[in-house]
Amino acid sequence: MDRPDWNREGRDWPNRTASRFVSAARMRWHVQIMGEGPALLLLHGTGSATHSWRDLLPLLAENFTVVAPDLPGHGFTAMPPPAGLSLRGMAVRVAALLAELQIEPAIVVGHSAGAAIAAQMAIDSLCSPGLIVSINGALKPIRRAGLFSPLAKLLFLNPLAPRLFSWRARAPGATLRLLENTGSRIDVRGVALYERLFQSSGHVEATLGMMASWNLDDMPDRLRRLETTLLFVAAAGDKAVPPSDATEFAMMVRNGETLRLPRGGHLAHEEVPGEFAALLVRVATGHGIL
Repeated sequence: MDRPDWNREGRDWPNRTASRFVSAARMRWHVQIMGEGPALLLLHGTGSATHSWRDLLPLLAENFTVVAPDLPGHGFTAMPPPAGLSLRGMAVRVAALLAELQIEPAIVVGHSAGAAIAAQMAIDSLCSPGLIVSINGALKPIRRAGLFSPLAKLLFLNPLAPRLFSWRARAPGATLRLLENTGSRIDVRGVALYERLFQSSGHVEATLGMMASWNLDDMPDRLRRLETTLLFVAAAGDKAVPPSDATEFAMMVRNGETLRLPRGGHLAHEEVPGEFAALLVRVATGHGIL
């Protein structure tokens, strides 16, 4: 499969000066580190990469040491063995990266599927943050969107599927329509960066593999074991993850909290990064982290 190349797809990558490549868990990772203060880990969602934090990361760096990796197989991080694309497989590998960096995050922020990884890391005692923030967290099978479904498993098993998807992503407007279906309207640069990744069959292979490997059916039972405070932030316009999921899951967590955003879709942190930066500073202050 064709993997994204740092000297080609990454030639003008957002916050490129903060990027470094690190070996951990027998993989080569792309990770961005910026700022000073309490450590804050950013975990992007399925099919995304560090570009998802392009405008938010510098704002957070004014108050935090921000660590943002490309998840296994995504963006410029190497593809792991198949087991490494499972939820626990990703959680273990992200923990290994943090150990290599000698960073213990005070806050873990996860968008979409990244929220499930954050929760799993805390449940398995792979990290001990004072706070987890879920942004439109995908903590249950998104069958309406076809994610984490038998269809994803079939696509992953078909070696032609990633190449077909990446080929179709080259059609004018295809990526824009896909993103708008999540309820979000992001800037032209953001669309172009997603388009660049979606045209890479290796990145698509990891996306499909992640969807196919995850089993979220027992997530409610896992969350009941979580002692860390988990704040569920849900955007009213999210068409990928129903905002009602946040309320449902907050009731399962011992220290669950919810915050509803009146605007924005699934990629709300890309639409209104300033609001999210202010929100995270306010929440960190309220929990004694800042």
